[in-house]
Amino acid sequence: MDVTKIIILVVAIALIGLILWWFFGKHDEAIGKASVNQGTQEANIVVNGGYSPSTIVLKQGVPAKVNFDMQDSTACLSHVVFEQLGVNKDLTKQKITTINIPTDKKGTYNFACGMDMFHGKIEVK
Repeated sequence: MDVTKIIILVVAIALIGLILWWFFGKHDEAIGKASVNQGTQEANIVVNGGYSPSTIVLKQGVPAKVNFDMQDSTACLSHVVFEQLGVNKDLTKQKITTINIPTDKKGTYNFACGMDMFHGKIEVK
């Protein structure tokens, strides 16, 4: 085996390892909490190459609003979909889009971009 084939083999193995880590590796997840002001809790999610934080924790029984701050022009991230709530909002119409989240019972509300490639969740505890 000559040097060129060895280099190609090493690069291929490294790329396979990187792909496996990207899709199957455990990645740290940003978790945010809502701030409570005048009986309403509010949380902000920045939309820029994904959702940051990707998880928001809300208190049960306190009315809640989640603000999506659109900072990305990617078509995939132009919508946010809460399938369980029947919400499909266009985030490009205004810089900040607010979605009311029901907090009457504990549970998790998953959300995703319009193409279901980027995900996040709202946990009511």
